[in-house]
Amino acid sequence: MLAQQLTRLADQISTVIVGKRAQIDDCLACLLAGGHLLIEDLPGVGKTTLAHALAVSLGLKFARVQFTADLMPTDLIGVSVFERQRDAFAFHQGPVFTQVLLADEINRAGPKTQSALLEAMEEHQVTVENETRPLPAPFFVIATQNPSDQLGTYPLPESQLDRFLMCISLGYPDRASERALLAGEDRRHLVERLAPVMDAAQLQAAQAAVGRVHVSDALLDYLQALIAATRSGQWFVEGLSPRAGIAILRAARARALLAQRDYAAPDDIQAILPQTAAHRLVPLHSAGRGRVEQVRAMIEAVGIP
Repeated sequence: MLAQQLTRLADQISTVIVGKRAQIDDCLACLLAGGHLLIEDLPGVGKTTLAHALAVSLGLKFARVQFTADLMPTDLIGVSVFERQRDAFAFHQGPVFTQVLLADEINRAGPKTQSALLEAMEEHQVTVENETRPLPAPFFVIATQNPSDQLGTYPLPESQLDRFLMCISLGYPDRASERALLAGEDRRHLVERLAPVMDAAQLQAAQAAVGRVHVSDALLDYLQALIAATRSGQWFVEGLSPRAGIAILRAARARALLAQRDYAAPDDIQAILPQTAAHRLVPLHSAGRGRVEQVRAMIEAVGIP
């Protein structure tokens, strides 16, 4: 039943985001693993549509915040306003109090606003005026980021990047998919007609099922070998943290669940490692390779125990 629901979910989103099944599976794996997703790409390739289609297909409350240079933390979290009728201050919730939050062009806001998301992403709560307020469950952040060489962008700090379980890129569509986009209906109209495939309770049950996916000692040995390689000084300036290793394992389990298996395999870790590790690492002597290419080269060099 769960496997069928997850397949229908991916199939439905694929009717809107055509030709990007691998990226959709990554997005679902990130969600099932309880993480947050960063999409780094050029404007106009479908990042916002993907987030909206996912929220509608899951029947979740959706909010979008356009990050700009003048966006303040209170615009995101909320603010207390004095109400004369009650002769007291009342807290007005910001858009972060939702289930799927799209932080659009997150690197166009200043560091102070970016950091306002840290507690929400890590603790699923926000603290305002010495009062802690829980966020709805499930809580999933999809942030989009323009390439850092574009004007008006601020680089995300390492502490913020580490809060994202995965970083992916949609890229340009292939010729057949782009033809379908050009000849087909407006994607926004398609999203409006989508019906929920799952609900919040079913999603949380699927997230709990990820933790029951079996992981063998041999697979843990392989993951530790990869983590040790990132720390060896041969590939990257600094290696992966223990938190990153735990996140990679969760993502591998989620990918196995999407593949309708009750055990994780080396293929799951290999497939998920570039998306979960590359944004956390700085290449050393990359020979012209980017972060993702460097991670893939390291995978090729590390043997499976």
